Amino acid sequence: MRRKIYVKMTKKCAVIQFPGSNCEYETLKSLQASGIETELLRWNCTEADFSLYDAYVLPGGFSFQDRVRAGVVASKLPIMSFLRKAAADKKAILGICNGCQILAETGLVPDTAGEGALEMALAPNTKENKAHGFICDWVYVKIENPGKNIFTKAFSEDDVIPIQINHGEGNFKFHDNISTNFENTTVLSYVDSTGKVDSKYPINPNGATNNIAGLSNKNGNVLAMMPHPERASFLTQVPSYISSDWAIKKRTEPLNRSLPGPWAPLFRSLKNWLEG
Repeated sequence: MRRKIYVKMTKKCAVIQFPGSNCEYETLKSLQASGIETELLRWNCTEADFSLYDAYVLPGGFSFQDRVRAGVVASKLPIMSFLRKAAADKKAILGICNGCQILAETGLVPDTAGEGALEMALAPNTKENKAHGFICDWVYVKIENPGKNIFTKAFSEDDVIPIQINHGEGNFKFHDNISTNFENTTVLSYVDSTGKVDSKYPINPNGATNNIAGLSNKNGNVLAMMPHPERASFLTQVPSYISSDWAIKKRTEPLNRSLPGPWAPLFRSLKNWLEG
C-alpha cells in the first residue's frame, strides 16, 4: 500500500516592479529579513505567473515618471486586473508611496462601496493651502484599528511610530460623496512625537485630509500608505536625532544591522498571516 505524501507549499510574496520603481530592492530585503519568501515580479508578467503568489507589495518610486499624475498610468496596466481579482480573493496587498498612489487610482482603497470605484487620489503636497513641493523627512504616525488589517495586527493603537516620507503628491483627497469617517477601518494618521494629532505643518507634512497617512480597504486585506516602512524596518535606519524611544535605543545599542526597527511589526504581521 502506497503512503500519500502531503507537501505543504510555502506561501510567497511578490514585490511588483514597475518602470520607474526605485524602492523594490529595499522592500524585498525587509520582507526577506522577516522570513517571508519574496521575489520581484515584473509589471508585464502573465496572469499565470501572477497567481503563484499570496501577497503583493507595490513599492515606492515614480512609475512612468508620474506622467499625468502619480500612479495613474500604472493603474491602467493589465496587471491591475489581476490585482483586483487578488483583492477580491482576500489576498494581502500593500502599496507604499507610489504603490499607494497606484492603489488609489485603481480604486482598491478605500473601496467603501465594494465596487472598486475611484473614490480618492493623492494630490500635490500643500502647506497652509499653498503648494509645498517634494518632501523628504521623518514623521510620526499612529494606527487606528490596527487589528482590522493584515499588515498592522502586530501594532498597538498606543504606538507612536517614526517613519520616513519621500513624496511630492501625498495629500489624501476624497470625492465629495465619500465619508471620511473611517471608524471601523484601519487608518494611519500623522501625529507629533507625543502622539497628538495636529493638522498644522510639519505634523501634517502634506495637507492630507484628516492627517491621513495610510488607509485600508473595508475588508482589511489591502493597505495603502504614503510613508516608507521599508526605510524603518531596521534599527540602523532610524536617525539618532529624532524624538523617539527608537532613537534612544539606537544610541545605546551596539551597532547591529539585524536589530528590528519600528516598522518591523508590519512585515511580521504579514508573515504571521501567511503562516496562519
